[in-house]
Amino acid sequence: MKKTIFAAGLAGLSLIALATPSLAVTHPRRAEVNARLANQDRRIHQERKEGDITAAQAKDLHQEDRGIRADERFDASQDNGHITKAEQHSLNQQENGVSQQIGH
Repeated sequence: MKKTIFAAGLAGLSLIALATPSLAVTHPRRAEVNARLANQDRRIHQERKEGDITAAQAKDLHQEDRGIRADERFDASQDNGHITKAEQHSLNQQENGVSQQIGH
């Protein structure tokens, strides 16, 4: 009897974990936004390493990217771990703004 209750509880926890929005990061729209953020992070580090931007500029760019990531997570939290096409478009527009600042 205890084994059955334990197994049922474990199965229930597994279902809750699967429904957790943080696990939905593999949603294609979220994955695309997050891949762009990761690429921008790499570009910021590269530009800083090459001396094309100052430490202060890199810090500001990273701060802007953190804000975009926070927006993405908030949007996803409102829709069961997904973002809409409109939200993706808005996030991409924000990323475009940061991207244009890198290396200028």
